[in-house]
Amino acid sequence: MTALRLATDLDKVEHNTRVLVDRLAATGIRVTGITKAVLGSPEVAAAMLRGGACGLGDSRVPNLARLASHDRSPLRTLIRSPMLSQAGRVVAVADVSLNTEAAVLAALDRAASRQKRTHGVVLMIELGDLREGIALDDTPQAVRTVLGHSCLRLVGLGANLACQNGVVPDDENMGALTGLVENIEALHGICLDVVSGGNSANLSWALHTHDVGRIDELRLGEAILLGVDPLDRTPIPGLHTDAFTLTAEVIEVAIKPAQPWGDRAQAAFGEAPVRTSGGTVHQAILAVGRQDVDPAGLRPPPGITLLGMSSDHLVVDHGDHRVAVGDEIGFGVAYSALLRAMTSPYVTKIGHRRPATPKATHVPTPPQGPTRRPVPDIEVGGDAPAHAQ
Repeated sequence: MTALRLATDLDKVEHNTRVLVDRLAATGIRVTGITKAVLGSPEVAAAMLRGGACGLGDSRVPNLARLASHDRSPLRTLIRSPMLSQAGRVVAVADVSLNTEAAVLAALDRAASRQKRTHGVVLMIELGDLREGIALDDTPQAVRTVLGHSCLRLVGLGANLACQNGVVPDDENMGALTGLVENIEALHGICLDVVSGGNSANLSWALHTHDVGRIDELRLGEAILLGVDPLDRTPIPGLHTDAFTLTAEVIEVAIKPAQPWGDRAQAAFGEAPVRTSGGTVHQAILAVGRQDVDPAGLRPPPGITLLGMSSDHLVVDHGDHRVAVGDEIGFGVAYSALLRAMTSPYVTKIGHRRPATPKATHVPTPPQGPTRRPVPDIEVGGDAPAHAQ
């Protein structure tokens, strides 16, 4: 097996899901587990469901198709506005989709009619982050549009904050969503099943506000997978922050000057990194590059410093660690690194679960320095398809 692999501790994903599900249950909010950062991994999805998630969501139709092929029982939601060209596939693999456009709704209705299905719709409302969303004043007409289609069912209203411009969910914008829901229900004489307040960035608000209003669902991905609050990337108490480890193999070790020499221009990816130290460094090169992972999201073990990354090479100063060619170094990952590693066809995905027998309860943890290659347990979805985006 290739050394370049991303290991997932599925028990930690399950634990994080259960803790968040239990905490939010006290407020009346349920959790939809979001799998877009893990390429729709059925194994990670199963861990979320074991932890109590009420359903699954993803932004990509192929990912939802993977989930549908493994288990059709959980509710599946497409959390990005459907493309017109994919309306038929959306209806085939998703029970619900988040929508804003009348033309897309018409296409979904036609596709649902052909497939003899009813497709659920959550209308997304603009609350200030300026990504997807219908203006508050335009919502009544959008609701009438959905209600006018025979093969669509208006499931609810939703919103998304913090992703595009970092707008923080608070009592004011969440209160506006609650007020809109109540006005729409009164205007049309309906009762909405879902009021989807947002994503992991809503957690702090939901767990500390005095009144969540009509918000009854959150779409959680980053908080479950990485155990951090997306608003500031601080660890969430009680959650694991090390469920994922990226392991790469050392392909060169040498003592080299700390500073480059010769005339300098741009490097492969723009401005070259600035090196401030003098003398020499204990340099190692690992077989992993920007094709595989975002260097800004890598978390090296203590005592190892990232010096730079090109398409295929990661250069580090391994400090006092004893490193030889063929050794492996494991890195923690932030969201950007997880997302790219999961979608790279060059990274093997591996999952670990604790054995059922009480005698063997060890779960691999992120290595603290160079190690020999461990033996994996379960492949998480295998290699990503070459066309993955």
